[in-house]
Amino acid sequence: MIRQGECIGLSLEDEQPRDDEASLEGLVSQHERLQRLIEQRLSEFSKIGRAADDQRLFEELAFCLLTPQSRARRCWAAVELLSEKGLLPSGHPEDIHPLLVGVRFKYTKARRICQARTLFHREEGSALRKALDLGDPREIREWLVENVNGMGYKEASHFLRNIGRGGDLAILDRHILKNLVRYGVIPEVPRTLNRKRYLEIEEQMRSFAAKLGIPMDHLDFVLWYREAGEIFK
Repeated sequence: MIRQGECIGLSLEDEQPRDDEASLEGLVSQHERLQRLIEQRLSEFSKIGRAADDQRLFEELAFCLLTPQSRARRCWAAVELLSEKGLLPSGHPEDIHPLLVGVRFKYTKARRICQARTLFHREEGSALRKALDLGDPREIREWLVENVNGMGYKEASHFLRNIGRGGDLAILDRHILKNLVRYGVIPEVPRTLNRKRYLEIEEQMRSFAAKLGIPMDHLDFVLWYREAGEIFK
């Protein structure tokens, strides 16, 4: 079950837009202001990965399946409601989709949640735990992309980050891509992202993070904060 207090958005009440944020120095300064909140959130994610049971891990995976083209807070609210009503472990698509309020493509995503649940709760054991036991986050991501319907590289990276396994992976959503263009890391936001292009941009972002001296998962949060104004999921 989702524990009370988990995944509440964190923000700096006195944080205001700054004229220098478009500069690299401004980005580093913003990271310094947000670092404590980022580390707090990442610590919470690591605890989920270390101590959570399969059902709690599945809640995070279901959240990531819902997020494409939908707002993160609405997706997490839907997961909380599904968990509260016991529908994540047993609900049918027709039970789930009415509760995906504000989530785009809710019929398709309801089916994908049920398909993933079937995959991860087979009689021979938890395929999710077996996948996580692969060890290397990039191998785990490849397995998730190959086996989970609706999970691309962005969603798989997001899931692994949210369970403390994806610190060096990029979550290339529109917020991150927009800011990578702003800082000259990539020339434009790509219309589509196949595997080759995703990994290329991820490596460019990794090099950018190293240049700034900011950990990859911290940089993701800083760039996301620019658009959303909070540290969430």
